[in-house]
Amino acid sequence: MWSIVGQDRAVSLLQRSLAAGTLSHAYLVVGPAHVGKMTLAMDLARAVNCEGSEPPCGECDSCRRITEGKHADISMTSLTDIGGEENGEDEIAGKGIRTKIGVEQIDQILHSVSLPPFEGRCKVFVIDGAEFLSIGAANRLLKTLEEPEGNVVFVLLTTNEGMLPVTVVSRCQRVELRPMGTGEIEAALASRWSVEPERARLLSRLAGGHLGWAISAASEGSLLQQRDEWLEGMLAVIDAGYEDRFSYAARLAGRFRRNRREVQEQLDLWLDWWRDLLLVNVGCGDAVVNVDRLPVLTEMTGRYSLAQVRVFIEDIRSASEQLRLNANPQLVLEVLMLSIPEGAGIANPAAS
Repeated sequence: MWSIVGQDRAVSLLQRSLAAGTLSHAYLVVGPAHVGKMTLAMDLARAVNCEGSEPPCGECDSCRRITEGKHADISMTSLTDIGGEENGEDEIAGKGIRTKIGVEQIDQILHSVSLPPFEGRCKVFVIDGAEFLSIGAANRLLKTLEEPEGNVVFVLLTTNEGMLPVTVVSRCQRVELRPMGTGEIEAALASRWSVEPERARLLSRLAGGHLGWAISAASEGSLLQQRDEWLEGMLAVIDAGYEDRFSYAARLAGRFRRNRREVQEQLDLWLDWWRDLLLVNVGCGDAVVNVDRLPVLTEMTGRYSLAQVRVFIEDIRSASEQLRLNANPQLVLEVLMLSIPEGAGIANPAAS
């Protein structure tokens, strides 16, 4: 049984290839974070090594060992792996912060490729975050992709295929995973993970189409707690003076240098909030993401005109895009803080 939910098109493609014996030697699985890329990779690893009649059965010894992470022929490589080069390409000088998947990691894979499978029929090499392959690592991998072994499958996972060399992309079969609909996620949470209806409704909206996030949030209260903390910080700074706004921008800029994804997630939260204000403003409150904060949204809507909300939404989008293009984070975030619209009944920030 395939574990992935809501990606029937991708599953159908792989099932047909398995049945016809035309499985590709390399797949590029493309999709946003938490959409199910790793789940699909593990499903494929089980399918090509399954001992049952309808792979992946999930019950045979091979499937169970892969699920438990104990199968000798399944290899996982990512940016967080220990080891790799220490020549400046893979680490920020002296800080041990990895920025690339290096040549040494790929060399370890290629050594294993040259050996026959140890306990299964097929070796599967999963590279998570393939967009972080260094140029040297990508070129080293390219040779193997050009001359594949018969009992080896590569699965490259990426959220941004544009960062990969075209030569690598062209030698893989592309499989795209798309965000799921809110209703699909809500139904899956309720039926498959037994999440209570009200919680499933909230998580399905907050997930932004990413089932993996919703599943994690359903089992880990820390994700919703973090979201609440970020929201409270955002609401506080909206009503704050410029000094507090600039302090907030400085804190975010400091985090950005350590964890870009977290800051982008916070900006996504800002974007969802102001989109919700727009929806409430035009009488579409039933469609808001932050459904548990509807009273607060309704109260805030009276402070801002529709034009103010629209303009600030574009300001948030612009800030997010500038950060992706490596603009100065503190400057970008300070400009965003200055762009927060002045709502009716709120003191002028300059006077605070």
